[in-house]
Amino acid sequence: MDPCTVGILGIAALLAVLFLFKIPVGFAMALVGFAGFAWVVSPTAAISSAGNAVWQTFSSYGLAVIPFFIFMGNICFQAGVSNRLYNTAHAWIGHIRGGIAMATIMACAGFAAICGSNAATAATMSAVALPEMKKLGYRDCLNTGAVASGATLGVIIPPSVVLIVIGLSTGESIAKLFFAALLPGLILSASLLVTVFAICRIHPEWGPSSPRTSFRQKLASLPGSVEMLILFCLVMAGLYLGWFTPTEAGAAGAFFSLTIAIAGRNITWKKFAAAMKDTVHTSSMILIIVAGAVIFGKFLTITRLPYETADWVAGLPVPRSVILMMMLAIYIFGGAIMDALGLLMITIPIFFPVAEKLGYNPLWFAVIITIITSMGAITPPVGINTYIVAGMAGDVPLSSVFRGVTYFLGAFAACIALMLLFPSLATMLPELLR
Repeated sequence: MDPCTVGILGIAALLAVLFLFKIPVGFAMALVGFAGFAWVVSPTAAISSAGNAVWQTFSSYGLAVIPFFIFMGNICFQAGVSNRLYNTAHAWIGHIRGGIAMATIMACAGFAAICGSNAATAATMSAVALPEMKKLGYRDCLNTGAVASGATLGVIIPPSVVLIVIGLSTGESIAKLFFAALLPGLILSASLLVTVFAICRIHPEWGPSSPRTSFRQKLASLPGSVEMLILFCLVMAGLYLGWFTPTEAGAAGAFFSLTIAIAGRNITWKKFAAAMKDTVHTSSMILIIVAGAVIFGKFLTITRLPYETADWVAGLPVPRSVILMMMLAIYIFGGAIMDALGLLMITIPIFFPVAEKLGYNPLWFAVIITIITSMGAITPPVGINTYIVAGMAGDVPLSSVFRGVTYFLGAFAACIALMLLFPSLATMLPELLR
């Protein structure tokens, strides 16, 4: 059988294993990749290839950046940074209609800058913001929609674990990916804020205002956001100035987050142990996905499917924009039915060569597919953020949460449209690193 045909059958088998047998994506990719490699070459070669792939993956120095940034986010969570970010935003804009929902999105953006996970951001901000908005009489679809949508910023605003994994998978500079995602992440944050403003202009009763705070109270709330600002500037400025590599930036961020938490007496041994436990759990899950993706990628490489696909697509008698829209449509559909990171790991070996063959900037392409797949965290049937928010809200039906997030999908569409019209939004800052 032709190797490319085997590669296509392998992708079909992977989807079948994922959706019929419900095997975790990392193990599914490893299983199908190993079986496919054994079919194309030999079982002995498959054992050797898989062993080398796993060894190279887990012995990679650069891979240490993942647990470092996850640990930084967990320490900040345990130290109550999210609460202080929310209180600061609440004090400054809570008095306007929909202000608490806007404050929630701003806090999500700030927490995303030090957390890197949409699920963690969704759970954290649900606990912090939902009770306050419920007390003020906010409509369920607005408060839950704001939390679930704002939490998606966790995988877009750097440092993002998803961008780190994309960088490790494609060989792109992680530092450049971080800077490429910065402006689009801020634009998406602003678009979500504008959405809340527009909703409350049309339905003023959905987002009642809270009591106005004095200027002294506003100033008193600012120190709560200083630690987040210090950590974010440390990571981004350090990368820009060449003080340290991305892995060293993760280590520095983890060290200083712990230092700040200890200095502020916001961490205990119990909270430290909880942060360590969550770091090990999340890091292990991501590393298994990465290892499985490497094994599956070896299989696809031996079939030459990515390269043949890139050559075939590049030769199609249609504009490259049409091909791009087809790929983005696959990401929109795929993000709605499976985990974003798993989807990216499956598709990157095929779509990245296609995008590069068509002449698209790889940094821009990485950021735009990250934004599109992040929409999958709030769209049915998977929509992990919506399930988390519904579970944290307790008495709010899942249907109300899904209804709420539909109001915010336009913000994602606007951000994606701007990136399509102005690719420099993603390429401008990385060029400063040259």
